[in-house]
Amino acid sequence: MSQHAIEEAIEPVLYATRLPILAANQKVIGYKLLFRASIQSYLAGTGSGDANRTAIDVSSLLGLTTLCDNRLAFISCGREILLENHLLLLPPEKLVAEIEKTVRPDDDVRQACSRLKDAGYKIALGDFALDDPRAPLADFADFLKVNLQGPSRDDAASIVARHRGKDCRMVAENVETREDFELAREAGFRYFQGYFFRKPEKVRARGVSSNLAICLQLLKAVCRPVMDWQEVEDIIKRDAAIYYRLLRYLNSAALGLRGQVRSVRQALTILGEEHFRRWCRLALILDVSQNQPSDLMLSALVRARFGELLGEKVEHGDSDLFLLGLLSLMDAILEMPMGTLLEELPLDPESNMLLLGHAGRLAPIYTLIFAVEEGLWTVVVKACRQFGLEEQFVADSYREAMEWAQAIATSA
Repeated sequence: MSQHAIEEAIEPVLYATRLPILAANQKVIGYKLLFRASIQSYLAGTGSGDANRTAIDVSSLLGLTTLCDNRLAFISCGREILLENHLLLLPPEKLVAEIEKTVRPDDDVRQACSRLKDAGYKIALGDFALDDPRAPLADFADFLKVNLQGPSRDDAASIVARHRGKDCRMVAENVETREDFELAREAGFRYFQGYFFRKPEKVRARGVSSNLAICLQLLKAVCRPVMDWQEVEDIIKRDAAIYYRLLRYLNSAALGLRGQVRSVRQALTILGEEHFRRWCRLALILDVSQNQPSDLMLSALVRARFGELLGEKVEHGDSDLFLLGLLSLMDAILEMPMGTLLEELPLDPESNMLLLGHAGRLAPIYTLIFAVEEGLWTVVVKACRQFGLEEQFVADSYREAMEWAQAIATSA
């Protein structure tokens, strides 16, 4: 069956979201991708084969590089996907076929796994248990994934011990807290899937370095309703990295300015207030996230742009949804409590309330943002109905936000 014929036979992907997979040093090695052709078909209970088959359309939708920041892409595979060879349409060097727990390891499935391995693809067994019926497939596996929020939590150490000698890497799934992370690491896992690193422990809040202090001062200055240009100029001149980045941006071919920009005051005049505010927010989050997992920076950028696009259709008062998206992960990036961070920033009351507890008038908007990000489809449906938004608009806006964030991150 040709690629064109397959693409004609399936419903195009509408939603594509991802869950980060990290090594013990908290560096992202890949993402578990979640796809839905439509939320309506999901709620109607269409089979996993239909949902998984939409994965083959991902290259024309966004591309694995955009979705996975050029890292490994873990895609769930049911029996049909394996036997029909759909995954062979995607590039092997970045793809991990994650075989679902319902797949029976018969001869046909084993032959399909062998074909994938011969073609250079990696294989994972998802939701793996102590006495898993898929154990005969473990010889093909590059990754074995154990769900820490399921029945296998108590058997985690035993599963690692049993399969430690095999040439595969053990992944703890659904690692949501620091406690989960420590339990998994003590059990012998080398890789971890979940959002645990996005929730910093207050006792680990680091001190503010001189460079970070300048970043926060500049962010505070550009967040004021009325910006003091002299104050902004003085702050930028105190940080060579920010100064250099601003001048490099202004002299780039993208802006097409005639003649070189050589001073901060000239830069501020050329950009104008709103453009400059936006540039500062992006530059600062890129600066402070250099030593953190790339998923934090990318997710903050996606949230910022996605919120901005939703703001075109949803009432949000005087709050800046772009800035809120950037700040929503700043506590994890800086490893400091959000309350301490917000003491330095003059945000409006609704923004403060949201960032401190996801409460207030803006909460429904960010419920929608988080739901799309984490693949909570029923929540997305409810939010779309609440705001009177077309599902296609929400999906298109999220895809645009991901493409934009990837472009910003790779050009930094």
